[in-house]
Amino acid sequence: MPYQTILVENQAGVVLVTLNRPQALNAINGLMMEELLRLFRQDLPGQTDIKGVILTGAGDRAFVAGADISEFLGFNQENIETFIRRGHQTFNAIEDFDRPVIAAINGYALGGGCELAMACHFRIATRNSRFGQPEVNLGIIPGYGGTQRLVQLIGKSRGLDLLMTGDMIDAETAEQWGLVNYLVEVGDEIIKAREMIEKIADKAPLAISKIISTVNAFYNKNKNGFELEIAGFAALTDTNDFKEGSKAFLEKRKAIFKENKFQGSVTPWINFSNALPLCYFSRFGIETCH
Repeated sequence: MPYQTILVENQAGVVLVTLNRPQALNAINGLMMEELLRLFRQDLPGQTDIKGVILTGAGDRAFVAGADISEFLGFNQENIETFIRRGHQTFNAIEDFDRPVIAAINGYALGGGCELAMACHFRIATRNSRFGQPEVNLGIIPGYGGTQRLVQLIGKSRGLDLLMTGDMIDAETAEQWGLVNYLVEVGDEIIKAREMIEKIADKAPLAISKIISTVNAFYNKNKNGFELEIAGFAALTDTNDFKEGSKAFLEKRKAIFKENKFQGSVTPWINFSNALPLCYFSRFGIETCH
């Protein structure tokens, strides 16, 4: 079934998703939320050729200027809670996607737009971009994870500042505070995002997937990130990519990773008598191995 509010293009393994409601500054409505959920939960996961995803906004004024507030007015407390929970499912699906998702921000990223950007793994912004959570001006609070992800990224004090005042910050401030990874000139945001995805695509796909899931576990009170790290490390030692990476390291050549799913069962324990040589590291790289 075709999408109505987003444009999806697979460009040699890099999926460009354009949030396509320019007449409303790409404000997120219920249909866009459902289409993003379908994209990240159903349509993309089975496509093994995908290297990563870039989200951007149609036009040159906004990434996403917020949620479509007009939709909220017809809800009561009970059905608005169901609606908001659906939004959380969508943003969690983006955050948990097993390949890099990058927000290429080209203008306003406010309210739900800032929340969407924060659900992505990286944020690249043009210098004319603006960020904020202005929900307090409407007598409400962010509903799509903004109170949680904003504090995770920029800290409690600065997070409370933006949440309570409803103020906007410019792109330079967003970068200084850690909300944005990279600043670029207008028109270069997609180029930079693509460069990042291509760089990450050179690494082992299964390792990238495990990095995403274990790091996300730090913020999930129902998961033990340390245990997931141990299990993930053990599982990766049972992959062909680990064998290729180790062999390439010893042969002093670039590794060529090919796997995108686990083969066989996870090794429940590691025989340390057959472990790789013990290496000592410094800030300049590997110094000695024994």
